[in-house]
Amino acid sequence: MTEPNELMSALDGAQGRIDALAGQQAAGMPLPELVAAGVAEASAMLRIMLAAEHKPYAHDADLLELWKALVKGAPHWNTIRDNCRELVFYQNCLEAGRADALPAQPERMVIHTLRHICLYLRSHTEQNNGDDV
Repeated sequence: MTEPNELMSALDGAQGRIDALAGQQAAGMPLPELVAAGVAEASAMLRIMLAAEHKPYAHDADLLELWKALVKGAPHWNTIRDNCRELVFYQNCLEAGRADALPAQPERMVIHTLRHICLYLRSHTEQNNGDDV
């Protein structure tokens, strides 16, 4: 998937899924389901970029493992590190029964975080014309 049009098309698909998830969030999707869907979508976006960069990764890798594979040799990917960590933090808080540790309006923050990741991936791809992403 190194063709610029294929890569942008894949990222457009991710943006569409994020928009659909935002609609579900606005309709009252439960936070645990929203966070799980958000982590899955963030993972899918990183897999898109890993494939575009021809970088190997474990197919059962979690979000942070995917980020670590992506950042190797390309430190600009540190830009999305905190976004990935934020989603994992939400996931861990919910799994530990500590929803009280989440920030205000975590539902909105999940969507905001996904949009930030997608925006960075798209911007980086556009700036590099899909080459050597």
